[in-house]
Amino acid sequence: MSKKAVIFDMDGTLLDSLKDIAVCANIVLEEFKLPTHELADYKNFVGGGVQVLLENCTPNDISEVTLKEVIVRFKEVYDSSVQNETKPYEGINELLRLLQERNIKMGILSNKPHDLTVKYYKKFFEVYNIDEVHGQKENIPKKPHPIAAINISEKIGLECKNILFVGDSDVDIQTAKNAGMISVGVSWGFRGVDELIENGADFIVKTPLEILELLE
Repeated sequence: MSKKAVIFDMDGTLLDSLKDIAVCANIVLEEFKLPTHELADYKNFVGGGVQVLLENCTPNDISEVTLKEVIVRFKEVYDSSVQNETKPYEGINELLRLLQERNIKMGILSNKPHDLTVKYYKKFFEVYNIDEVHGQKENIPKKPHPIAAINISEKIGLECKNILFVGDSDVDIQTAKNAGMISVGVSWGFRGVDELIENGADFIVKTPLEILELLE
């Protein structure tokens, strides 16, 4: 197996977290007496980080002050929630185990706030000793800006051209392309195959274990 690495998006790629995100957002929207949304609507709201999520699910005429209050409250609710519905997609644990056995370096790069990204890594994936885990940080542009992905490549010591960037959305495919990485779209995520194709994914996989084949 040639020397390559894999960077994963988190939500919609490693974790099926949509229901918990939707439930927490709707709780906050109700608190502020704003319209709530169906679970399916949230598939198109997520992917750009917390602020984009809340911008997408609040009315266009919401004031900047209220939006900031909604964002703060969502972070509080989401962070304190039990998150009973969030879990790894089928086959993800097996994939990570096999990658670890093969000494393939791994990273996670999410637009979820950094502290929450680390929290969910520790809850579900810490056993796999993933080399680099990064969420959205104030001093680093979020995906699809490539700098965070490039930083991971430097820390794990491989050129971007030898790294698979795996995700479920246009943001992830664009991040991979902006960083000069191999873009891999997953069909099981939030956004669907059409969006991945439209954004020029180099590969689209139907199961996690297909990622192993791309490393050979």
